[in-house]
Amino acid sequence: MVIPKQHGAWAMLLIPFLFGIDIGQATWLHLPLFIAWFFLYLATYIWMLMMKKQANARHKKWFILYASLAGVFVAIPIAYKPPLMYFGLAMIPFFIVNMYFAKKKKERSFTNDVAAIINFSIGGLGSYYIGTGNIDEKAWFLFIASMLFFIGSTFYVKTMIREKNNPRYKWASWLFHTIIIVACVATGNGWLALAYVPSVVRAIYFYGKAMSIKKVGIYEIVNAVYFALVIMIVY
Repeated sequence: MVIPKQHGAWAMLLIPFLFGIDIGQATWLHLPLFIAWFFLYLATYIWMLMMKKQANARHKKWFILYASLAGVFVAIPIAYKPPLMYFGLAMIPFFIVNMYFAKKKKERSFTNDVAAIINFSIGGLGSYYIGTGNIDEKAWFLFIASMLFFIGSTFYVKTMIREKNNPRYKWASWLFHTIIIVACVATGNGWLALAYVPSVVRAIYFYGKAMSIKKVGIYEIVNAVYFALVIMIVY
């Protein structure tokens, strides 16, 4: 099988969706929806390879399979909740941004990362909607909380790998993480700051330290699990 190797993307795929189940309302429709979400991610990964002209016949074969499975399984929840289609439509502009950067072979661009993060977070909204039948303040809270966490993670990873010698990224990362904590406290959501504290600490403490890509990735997985648990347990 053709499987993406970006570990961070897997966390983005799973965590917002799990928020929708745990904090929204679990339903059997989440199963076919998640299967469709999973295969859609695999299909879009290969599609981006095709945009970069890096896909061979084997890739294209798997793309057809993944896209077909995504279509079959998403048809089930859509049959029960037709408005679910609007979430897919909302993803299109950001997906176009991803295609643009893939075609330019600049998929490491920060703007490209943010566009992908927004789409993964929209997936969380879809997960919430399929159980509750509506999008309320709680759903938007989860959407924003997920986006902030993963944007912060993007800043951090860039300062540790590709932009480790770029002081602008360092200060942008530190400022972004600090503002999140201040905003949580200022809005009376001090408990929410707990979910982001490790992110702030690692962004500042680990900066400039020699760490392998694998180690950076492992720490981010642990941090993502911690973030998800705090949100689901406390919220």
